[in-house]
Amino acid sequence: MHEAVSLAEFGQLRRAGAFALHWDANGLSYGIRREALLPLDSNASVLVNGSRAALYEARRRYPDLFVVQMTAEVKLLRQRLLARGRETPEVIKSRLSRSALLPVVNVDAVIRDEGTLEQAGMHLIALLGA
Repeated sequence: MHEAVSLAEFGQLRRAGAFALHWDANGLSYGIRREALLPLDSNASVLVNGSRAALYEARRRYPDLFVVQMTAEVKLLRQRLLARGRETPEVIKSRLSRSALLPVVNVDAVIRDEGTLEQAGMHLIALLGA
């Protein structure tokens, strides 16, 4: 579930301990609410979209974490970001540069997104069903 909040609201939520994990990237703040992870207490699986910037902390807090890294060529990422129309070309360039600087992480599986988003989603569903 995506929930947009103002920067002030995000700060209040963070200070109140509402997030199990939180990080900043690309000029925005992101967080995974604690209640989103409650099914883990019942040994259920939870799928979240995270960031390599928060992965070390996520693995520390959740040692049984199964990490799937989705990758795509820079050219394809640029095309998709431009098509979204939410960021300027300068912001996109900065975002892609930042991505290249993030550390390589220890992941459990990699999905190479070389086609459509729908195909990448189907690869993820197949992997999770395995």
